[in-house]
Amino acid sequence: MNTSLGQKLGTVTLYERLGGYPGIRRIVDGTVAAHMQNPTIKDRFLPYLDQPDRVEEIKQHTCMFFSQGSGGPQSYEGRSMTEIHSGMEIDDAEYDAAVDDIVTTMQALGYDTETREDVLVILKSLKADIIHV
Repeated sequence: MNTSLGQKLGTVTLYERLGGYPGIRRIVDGTVAAHMQNPTIKDRFLPYLDQPDRVEEIKQHTCMFFSQGSGGPQSYEGRSMTEIHSGMEIDDAEYDAAVDDIVTTMQALGYDTETREDVLVILKSLKADIIHV
């Protein structure tokens, strides 16, 4: 994980600017809903509609990952991004669609440009760990 994710901007961490765990959870919930509607990636997510427990598990792991990476107190103990996405054959278009869903969700939730851009930097730093075609 990128160690600069939790660096402070002034005296406020990215975690705090995201609204702590509840704010991160809102972003994750909104993003998953957006993924289900996004024509580029929805086929990867729609099969999970019949697995609400699995969706909740994925959301929890995602929240923990972003909490730890943004300077929060939660600890992520899941698999690496490379391990999670290995064999999925995610291409650039799918990656870009997922990132767009995250940033668009953040904008809809009222996050400022600077915070969205900081998250975008994080997401771009993870690209090489996610794209495997």
